[in-house]
Amino acid sequence: MKLRIGVVGVGPAWESRHLPALRALSDRYEVCAICDPVQHRAEFAARQFDASVHDGYRGLIGRDDIDGVLLLSANFYGATPIFAACEFGKAVYCAAAIELTGDEATDLRCQVEKSGIAFMAEFPCRLSPATLRLKELIATQLGPPHLLFCNRRRSSPAGHEQSHRCVRDLVELVDWCRYVVEEEPSSLLATSHQSSGKASHDYFSVSLDFSPPGETGSGPLAVIGCGDYVPESLKESLSYRRPADLKVVCERGIAFLDLPNTVAWFDDAGQHLEKLDHERPVGEHLLLHFHRAVESLLLKSSSLEDAHRAILIANQAKQSCLQGRRIFCQEN
Repeated sequence: MKLRIGVVGVGPAWESRHLPALRALSDRYEVCAICDPVQHRAEFAARQFDASVHDGYRGLIGRDDIDGVLLLSANFYGATPIFAACEFGKAVYCAAAIELTGDEATDLRCQVEKSGIAFMAEFPCRLSPATLRLKELIATQLGPPHLLFCNRRRSSPAGHEQSHRCVRDLVELVDWCRYVVEEEPSSLLATSHQSSGKASHDYFSVSLDFSPPGETGSGPLAVIGCGDYVPESLKESLSYRRPADLKVVCERGIAFLDLPNTVAWFDDAGQHLEKLDHERPVGEHLLLHFHRAVESLLLKSSSLEDAHRAILIANQAKQSCLQGRRIFCQEN
């Protein structure tokens, strides 16, 4: 079945992930329409698929020849296209980490469940070849994870984009750590740094404690750091002594992941380095999963629940930072 889709918001990963994946899967997807707040960006993307351009997302989502929507950027739209998709009964692939409060995230989950549409949240860290290999190693060689150190640093964009990017990163990395540990955090503690004159944080750190409730510090611990502290003029420094995207200390060894395809791991036998360049690109994996979700006509509630949970935890991290205290995840 070829899925007829509309693109809402040409996001930051369009050129690197979504455009190549849609071209590679042209036997599965037909791009019919595109809208974006920046008109020339929408027109340029539409020309690549001979697609129509829409000024607004409602007109696009309401088209009879659209089966599903790729929401690739929420900078101007927020979650409103998802509610519109629920109204029109269209499947949603959500690549945007929506900045919602806890109540708003819960309302969104309820609306999606009520509508019965297929919904998939894009979590590329989960389906990266390096992560899938790490899960195999945890099950066979390394044993359960004890400590996770998750890093993402970038050069500083404009203030508005910086705020949205920080949210995207935090939601995605929270989900990544949950996926690797296969547990829910019981508490968290967050801190941040905000340079003078900046409207948003240039560094945000949160520790997720996966211990059983009431036993803080006895279980796995994940430390997530997101940084936008490198000035654009010094962006070449990002590659200097770059930390691994994820370091995992396990019961019987240590693994270092560099997304999307590299895993270095150490056990009693020594060092092992694996380059997984032969694997299908993660963008194609993600869109194939979405295609299967729509084709099966079944709501993939696990993806919806994961997105909802990651948004709630990210909001609790911001609350912890603001209040300067540990937050117990069952509080909200």
